[in-house]
Amino acid sequence: MADPLPMLTIFDKQIQLRMGQANVKRWAPEILPLLTDGDPLGTEGFATHKLSLDQAPEGYEKFQKKQDGAVKVLLRP
Repeated sequence: MADPLPMLTIFDKQIQLRMGQANVKRWAPEILPLLTDGDPLGTEGFATHKLSLDQAPEGYEKFQKKQDGAVKVLLRP
């Protein structure tokens, strides 16, 4: 069976690991109402451009260069 956490490799590559616990139960009552099918935060109207997936390169370029007022680009399949 392979080691799920190869410590020697991690040490050799000088990778740093940090661990902690997420306070899921503490924040769940505040977060769960936001995970609806609706748009409670009003982000859908924030998109400035809606493009098809084949127009993705054009959309990324417009966003990167902030051309044509691009703030948020949505890609549709």
